[in-house]
Amino acid sequence: MLAGQGAVFLCAILWSSSGLFIKLMDWHPMVITGLRSLIAALFMLGVRTFIFKPGRQKNKKGPLWAGAFVYSFTMFTFVIANRLTTAANVIVLQYSAPVWAALLGWIVLKERPRWQHWVALACVFGGFTLFFRDGFSTAASLGDSIAVLSGLLFGAHSVLMRMQKDGNPADCMLLSHVVTFIISIPFIILYPPELNSSSVLPIVYMGIVQIGCASLLYSYGLKRITAVQAMLTAVIEPLLNPVWVFLVIGERPSVSALIGGGIILVAILIPNLLLKQR
Repeated sequence: MLAGQGAVFLCAILWSSSGLFIKLMDWHPMVITGLRSLIAALFMLGVRTFIFKPGRQKNKKGPLWAGAFVYSFTMFTFVIANRLTTAANVIVLQYSAPVWAALLGWIVLKERPRWQHWVALACVFGGFTLFFRDGFSTAASLGDSIAVLSGLLFGAHSVLMRMQKDGNPADCMLLSHVVTFIISIPFIILYPPELNSSSVLPIVYMGIVQIGCASLLYSYGLKRITAVQAMLTAVIEPLLNPVWVFLVIGERPSVSALIGGGIILVAILIPNLLLKQR
């Protein structure tokens, strides 16, 4: 279990760096999403072919295709929501995902969340309230609704990935990036990206490291821990976004943000420690 949690934790760290690098680019967000996924798909295919061969592991076609499309729509809805409402609104609403993962995992996978998980979920939302108290604002209801949808999709994706624990969940991630690229092709044609060092280097980093390696880590983790455990561990991602901003730009988080971040970290760590002692 520790290896699975560690993989998802590292995955969340890589995911969290996307915002900073996207700010370095002036491409259309749908183009960024599509080309990032193209590079990620090529990277994951290379890893699958030459390094970690999957052997005879087979995935059920239903969860495989459903998971691929759900994760693709998760990425797109996240980008669209960021265009329609504030980043704070999006990140808070999308990280309703642990609740959806807990409920769907209970219904679909019969993985009933323990009391520690429910306490952790309550603490996570309390921590987010403090963390984003100064930045959370009322914005376009459409953007907020899409952000909630993104959270639902994210939670559902973790359940669909967990359904493939006896197969190779990485195939689902690889397929999702292929689907994302195909959907983005019209936007790439309409908004052709300008290729220069300030855009190529970030997109290559995001494709290989930020989303490619992260996808492999997430796939590894979901074979070893439950969907709700994965979602609780992944909530470290939105906390790290302002950390990168502080380190690069010098923007300091508020006291309430620090307190909220501490509560969330405790909410992630304590349930896992309690479960290990059983």
